[in-house]
Amino acid sequence: MIVVKAQPGDTSDSLIRKFSKKVLAEGILQDLKKHEFYQKPAEIRKEKAKLLKRRKFTRRNY
Repeated sequence: MIVVKAQPGDTSDSLIRKFSKKVLAEGILQDLKKHEFYQKPAEIRKEKAKLLKRRKFTRRNY
């Protein structure tokens, strides 16, 4: 749970900006988009394998 406390002199715009930064840093939006639609377990495994293959390829080339 994200909590943004108002400091003296903070405007509502600055609080919204702080909140947005914390949401992005925690990856809440990415997680929400990932869970928006159901994925079959086979699709999840395929994505994991694809990610591992990509990581292995980039590590090998650098």
